[in-house]
Amino acid sequence: MNRRTFLSSSLMAAGAMSVQSAAAAGDLTGKWLSGKKSQFTMWQLPSFRNDIGNSYIFRTSTGKVIVMDGGQRCEELTLRGFIGALGGEVEAWFVSHPHGDHMGALCEILKNPLDLRIRHIYHSRITEPVIKAEPEVCEKDCREFYSLLDNCQLAQVTDIQEAGGEYDFDGMHLKILSVANDFTTNAYNNSSMIMRVWDRRKSILFLGDAGVECGRKALEGPYRQYLDSEYVQMAHHGQNGCDEHFYRSIKFRACLWSTPLWVWNNDQGKGFNTGILRTFDTRVWMDRLLIKEHHVSCVEGIFRLD
Repeated sequence: MNRRTFLSSSLMAAGAMSVQSAAAAGDLTGKWLSGKKSQFTMWQLPSFRNDIGNSYIFRTSTGKVIVMDGGQRCEELTLRGFIGALGGEVEAWFVSHPHGDHMGALCEILKNPLDLRIRHIYHSRITEPVIKAEPEVCEKDCREFYSLLDNCQLAQVTDIQEAGGEYDFDGMHLKILSVANDFTTNAYNNSSMIMRVWDRRKSILFLGDAGVECGRKALEGPYRQYLDSEYVQMAHHGQNGCDEHFYRSIKFRACLWSTPLWVWNNDQGKGFNTGILRTFDTRVWMDRLLIKEHHVSCVEGIFRLD
């Protein structure tokens, strides 16, 4: 939204930037090499049932498909279709944390993959005290997910327990900035893997459902510089995730909202902004930061970034 103003100003900024000033990890200052060839395309997928969820798909310049999260169980068929249209094979599937709205569709696929192929699944396993720190339904979903991974014959499974790992998919770089934590406050969300994806043209920070504590730990951690990115996926669908201090502490210019309408409008049945969610707090913070570009899944539908 309001992209015309951004495009004109960003093109001027990019023109003034020399190739020599770009770091190998992608420029961290907020200026981007728009003249460079993109190494990947990203899609932000909306929920086709107006349900909460988080789903991103990437395709590299040579056609490799990478998935992040995937959304609720009810999104399984839509997700299968989208991946199938890209060739039906997933090179790598990253799961931010074991909440059903992030790994539910993957669970259904693992139970019955049909003709979908997955080469590698990456996640960060939470500890037993953290598993038990949330309601029974969350614990049940989490244990099912881990059982499917432990018995997985479809893909190689990697449990990432240390931040800092970096993966290169044909020039699309993905770096792990945060792994599972031992916070029992907002336990599963605060164990979200924070990930940064970039090439020489663009950079995206994925916060999963990171809460205040997870965000602050990332700010204080050794990979702080990688939090600065062109695009930021808003933590916890844009409500009750990372705090204003976190967003003020990093550099970014555009927001990705993986958010259904009832969360975006904070309307759980009684009207606009009458609910208990804190989406409007985050929207106000973005206004204060003068962020003008927003891609909201329930408003825009599928958002494609080349």
